[in-house]
Amino acid sequence: MVVGASMTFVVQSSSVFTSAITPLIGLGVISIERAYPLTLGSNIGTTTTAILAALASPREKLSSAFQIALCHFFFNISGILLWYPVPCTRLPIHMAKVLGKRTAKYRWFAVLYLLVCFLLLPSLVFGISMAGWQAMVGVGTPFGALLVFVVLVNVLQSRSPRHLPKWLQTWDFLPRWMHSLKPLDRLITRATLCCARPEPRSPPLPPRVFLEELPPATPSPRLALPAHHNATQF
Repeated sequence: MVVGASMTFVVQSSSVFTSAITPLIGLGVISIERAYPLTLGSNIGTTTTAILAALASPREKLSSAFQIALCHFFFNISGILLWYPVPCTRLPIHMAKVLGKRTAKYRWFAVLYLLVCFLLLPSLVFGISMAGWQAMVGVGTPFGALLVFVVLVNVLQSRSPRHLPKWLQTWDFLPRWMHSLKPLDRLITRATLCCARPEPRSPPLPPRVFLEELPPATPSPRLALPAHHNATQF
């Protein structure tokens, strides 16, 4: 964690640091368990930019600017204390592995995840919040309860399915598109194939004859020796 904070302080950008270690994680040079504290330390190191900028403020604005910089710093510290000290709370490691396996199977899943989590979902929450706290509570409470129920059932299905009813031990009772990405994968694959240009066909290669396909009495052209040469001369 100290290494991540120090390297981020040197480059003054957590995005640069995390983007640099991401290919190393993919190559297996750095494990996800080791990259997790590096990323958390990077979140601490990125707060130094705001602290340095606050220290350069005029004297009459120094107090307010430094307070905002410290808010950024303690916010990241609180996140680390919440998601790192106790091993069972390191959920981002398991989530990263699940998302990585899903993306390796469906390459379009990464784009869908970014659009939903960073564009559609924030826009939806912002739009509902503009309608007032009553609408926020009315929509958020059922959605939160459904999310907790799904997470609880998934945990019980993987660890103790006998405590669930027989029909709830798997999600097969739901329509396939609600518990599998294969229908969406077929739809996206069909759409992308329709939009893609057909690759030019290369001319067919001449047939190759291997040594084992030749008759036993037929010598190989490359291994055949001239009649006037003997083995010693060769």
